[in-house]
Amino acid sequence: MLKVVIAGGGTAGWMAACGLSTRLAGLLDITLIESDAIGTVGVGEATIPPMRNFHRIMNIDEQEFMRETQATFKLGIEFDNWGDIGDSYLHSFGEIGQRSWMAEFHEFWMEAQAQGFGGSLEDYCLELKAAKAGKFATQIDDSRLNFAFHLDATRYAKYLRKKSEQAGVRRVEGMIKEVQKDPQSGDINALLLDSGELIEGDLFIDCTGFRSLLLGEALGVEFEDWNHWLFSDRAIAVQTTAVEEPRLYTRAIAHPSGWQWRIPLQSRVGNGIVYSSRFMSDDEAKQTLLNNISGEMITEPRLIKYRTGTRQKSWHKNCVALGLASGFIEPLESTSIHLVMTAIIRLIRLFPFGDSSDALADRFNEESRTEIETVRDFIILHYKQTNRTDSDFWNAYRTMDIPDSLAHRLEIFEKNGYVWADDVALFRVDSWVQVMMGQGLTPKGFHNAGKLTSSDSLQQSMAKIKTSIDEKISKLPTHQQFIDHYCAAPQGD
Repeated sequence: MLKVVIAGGGTAGWMAACGLSTRLAGLLDITLIESDAIGTVGVGEATIPPMRNFHRIMNIDEQEFMRETQATFKLGIEFDNWGDIGDSYLHSFGEIGQRSWMAEFHEFWMEAQAQGFGGSLEDYCLELKAAKAGKFATQIDDSRLNFAFHLDATRYAKYLRKKSEQAGVRRVEGMIKEVQKDPQSGDINALLLDSGELIEGDLFIDCTGFRSLLLGEALGVEFEDWNHWLFSDRAIAVQTTAVEEPRLYTRAIAHPSGWQWRIPLQSRVGNGIVYSSRFMSDDEAKQTLLNNISGEMITEPRLIKYRTGTRQKSWHKNCVALGLASGFIEPLESTSIHLVMTAIIRLIRLFPFGDSSDALADRFNEESRTEIETVRDFIILHYKQTNRTDSDFWNAYRTMDIPDSLAHRLEIFEKNGYVWADDVALFRVDSWVQVMMGQGLTPKGFHNAGKLTSSDSLQQSMAKIKTSIDEKISKLPTHQQFIDHYCAAPQGD
């Protein structure tokens, strides 16, 4: 039986422990080392829809999970003041309209706009309209909403720890004093704890956060800094009491030198500000945040320093890094937990059961690299595609050079209205469309497929979609009503 040692707990560590112990039960002996003396970042409280698939893989009961983590449902992210001051749009998780093999729905909508009808593009997305109306159910009629969660990250780690230990994962309390390596191969042999206990293993998973104790410090895998594209390097987080029913979306509110998040849970709100120390001091950021929160503070504001970028490899020798130990991109599109999740699934599929793991590691690194670069480009888009001129922060973003991959995507959309899903199927066509158009990038041209049907037929087809969405939303309970029913404790508890 192969020995797997997970260095570090938190969300990443316990997700790895739960995933591996659930899907590879009987094949692995799993030990997780963590210290209560080391805090976790623990602010990744917003997720995206693929998390539900990961939960199914781990046999997690959704209602139990929501009760344990005080979770609420999420249908998208609202962006305020990004394209320009006063602008607001919602990047939803839903499909807009009905697709055609020839052209995307937004191109038919643009033809309708040219003919003087069609209304708002938002009218054609069930999830978006439901989010704005505050109405929700996991399914209505023949439609199943595409949703994610807001959750308490600390409670989530504890929940996964309980499931992992029930599945046989051994937790060892302690600080890692030394990483012992084989002098010939350079592989990690064992981790020496401050207690003197030696934890030996065959595969080591680095979940030690930004420090990257195993992959970065012990194995010397260098960090590739992306600060020239994403300037923010700090965040301040604080929790407050809830003063309204939870919204169905995360809020990302742009400020002169950064942006603020609001994440509604069942009984509290997670707040924070992401900013660049080049353009704003810690004191200024803290005051900006505190001036824009509601409810009473439950926790004291906590400063988090970070670097945006990625390790040049996520898997080197017999060590795989997950989460912050592998790389980090600010949580603007709630991708932090997602990147941990996909890395765990990738590791399960490429697990090194054979004598040589070099080819598996190469494949893991290639897929991981493509994925995080995709996220990078999507986040850069939000900053680059702006008309704001009110601060040095936004002027620097608006005028900076961007990766060629993103520049190509923006150029072809602006000239022709054409957009395609990314290479890792994370951000769909509708995601790119909502952000680009939401921030003011209106295509100069678009596919003329809409001209192949009569104006009356096009108008009738679009009206039918809109009416169907409105009828479905009218049948939905409020978000709070659904949570009260869905998350109620089972009878007898």
